[in-house]
Formats: sequence, C-alpha cells, structure tokens
Amino acid sequence: MSLPNRVGPPPLFPVLLSGIGAFLGLYATQPILPVLEDAFHTSKVMVSLTVTVAGLGVALAAPIAGQIADRLGRKRVIVASAFLLGLATLMNATAPTLPWLLFWRFLQGVATPGVFAVTTAYVQEEFPPERVAAGISAYISGNTVGGFTGRLLSGFAAQHFGWRSAFVVIGLTALGIACYLALALPKETHFHRPEKPAGLIGPAWKHLSNPQLLASYGIGFCVLFSLIAMFTWVTFHLAAPPYSLGAGWLGSIFVAYLAGAVMTPIAGRRIDRLGHRPVLLAAAGLAIAGVALTLGPHLWMVMAGLAVGCSGVFISQASATSYVSSSAKQDRALAVGLYVTFYYTGGSMGAITPGWLWNSYGWPGCVALVIAVQLFIAAIAWTMWTPRGAHA
Repeated sequence: MSLPNRVGPPPLFPVLLSGIGAFLGLYATQPILPVLEDAFHTSKVMVSLTVTVAGLGVALAAPIAGQIADRLGRKRVIVASAFLLGLATLMNATAPTLPWLLFWRFLQGVATPGVFAVTTAYVQEEFPPERVAAGISAYISGNTVGGFTGRLLSGFAAQHFGWRSAFVVIGLTALGIACYLALALPKETHFHRPEKPAGLIGPAWKHLSNPQLLASYGIGFCVLFSLIAMFTWVTFHLAAPPYSLGAGWLGSIFVAYLAGAVMTPIAGRRIDRLGHRPVLLAAAGLAIAGVALTLGPHLWMVMAGLAVGCSGVFISQASATSYVSSSAKQDRALAVGLYVTFYYTGGSMGAITPGWLWNSYGWPGCVALVIAVQLFIAAIAWTMWTPRGAHA
C-alpha cells in the first residue's frame, strides 16, 4: 500500500528512514559484546561472531538483491526486506543459546541488502536528475544515524534491562519503520522489468579480471576490516580496568563514528581535486595515526583516536567506492555489488581476526593489526591505482 496520486518526486523522509532502518541493528551487538560474553559463558572470539555472521549475510545477499528487485519491483522488495529485518531482530531476543543468536544475526544480514541496495536504485530511478544527489545524501545520512542509534540504544537498553531488551527495542523500531515505508514510500513509476534476467557469472568474472577493480575490492575488504576491528575490540578494551565502562557508555563511544561520517562529503571534494590515490594514501596515514592514539592511557585519547581513525577509514571508503564506479565500463551496478561483497566480508573478518591476537597481546595487538592492514591498503593503491583515477 502507498499514498495515491503522487505528484512530483518522492519525498526525502521515507528515503531517510529507509537508510536508518537498514543499519539500525546490523552492528547492534558491538557495544554489548562483554555482556554477551558473560551471558553465554563463552570467549570473546565466540561472541564476536555475532558481528561476523551479520556481515557475512550482507556479503552473500548483496549481489543478488538487485536482481530480485529487477523481477519483483523496488518498493515491494524494500518493504518486504524491512519487515524481515525487523522480525529477525526481534527473534534475537528469544535466542536460548549462542548458536541460535548467530542464526538470527545471519538472517538480519541477509535481509539488509534488500533495503539498502534497492533503496539506492529506487532513488536513482525515481528522483529527477537534479534531486538524485539530495536523495542519496539523505539515504547515506540515514545509514549513519541508524548505525549510531542502534549501537546507542543497544548499549543503554542492555545496561538497564538486559541484553534481550536491546533486540526488542531495536526490532520494534525497525518494524515501525517498515510499516511507515509500506504506507509512505511511493510506488515506483519509472521501473521497467527486464525481459530476461541479467547474467551474473560472466560479467562478474570480467570485473574480477580487471586489475584496478580487483585492487579496489581488496581495498574495500581492508577498509571495513579496519573499522570493525577497531570498534568491536575496543569495547573489550574499555570494559576492562582502568576504564571499566558499562554497556551504556560503551554504546556512547560510537559518537566517534559520527565524526568520521562528517568527513565523507569533504573527501568527495578532495578526490575531485587531487585524485583517488593521493586522497587514499592520506586517509591511510590518518587512520594509522588515529588507531595509534588509542594506545594512550586516558579515555579522551582513546575517543579522539577512534574519531581520527574512523575519519581516515571513511575517506578511504569514499575514495574506493568512487574509483570502482569510474573503473567499471559496463555492468556498473554489478561492479559496485561485488565491492559491497568484498567490503562486508572484510568487516566480518575484522570482527573475529583480532581475537587471535587478543589473548597474547591485548589491545596493542589489535592496534598493530589495524596498522598493518592500513599499510597494505596504501601499498595496493600505490602500485595498482593510477594517480588521478581510472580515467587518467
């Protein structure tokens, strides 16, 4: 159901809410990992899988979400995925064991691309050219607000009412957003169903055989690896003495995430002026400086380091994404979809890999790993990217 007789372009608010709903619960377990560790009497590595499996669900579903929407229509897939996302989030609260929690978290990840990837296509098709940038900006803003709000709600709900309440609050909020989208998101009017399904294997292999695209996919893997590694394992660092932060305060540390998001539009202008490679190299240096600062003894140093490191990672993401778009000459949507797959696979690995260093080296071991990954990003860009982008 949608509001009838739409005149003019779709309103921005439903697009904003779609962005919020897509990422509201995806990383909601990050601030409550120490709580889950105690609740299930298991290891840090095992509870970090709650972040890993959600990212893997996104990575697996991302390449096919667009193809499903090509057959069924944009709004239908967005709304159905939003409802599935809300229901899967609610079901987390019923998990009697960690394996059940991991199952519902994976389903959350699978449902996510049906909202975020398809909403992007909806904006590009339904908004007039002069309004597309505004629509995409509103949607990305929603992503940022949703990711931060979900973590904040999760931390404070778990601290005051237990970890299950975190999923109840976020799940009900997600279902409310799904209901609003069903009513207020206008049905698409410019969508044309293709006569036959687009091929996947051949074009995908062609992209993977392109050295510049493959390098960009590797960078995307490392970008989210670094971000998720930092923000997943710093919660264990800050939950331990001398900081001893509770779940609510751990949720609030993700305000540093917003500082990084502010850098994205600034990075876009710098990329246009200086080129992709110089901006990405500077961003890797910024990320290294930020994560190194978190080794300081004071909480303000950790928070400042997270904000600086997050800014570097966000700039790298902006550079890599735009480089993919300019490098792909055909099947551009598939090229971006493959980037998303590598990106979220990297995030999944970033959630669990530092655990193997934690037992021996603690937080300094995690910091060393992130620095090594950032140096690898710089090496890929230096050797595989042209100075000013794919068209240079």
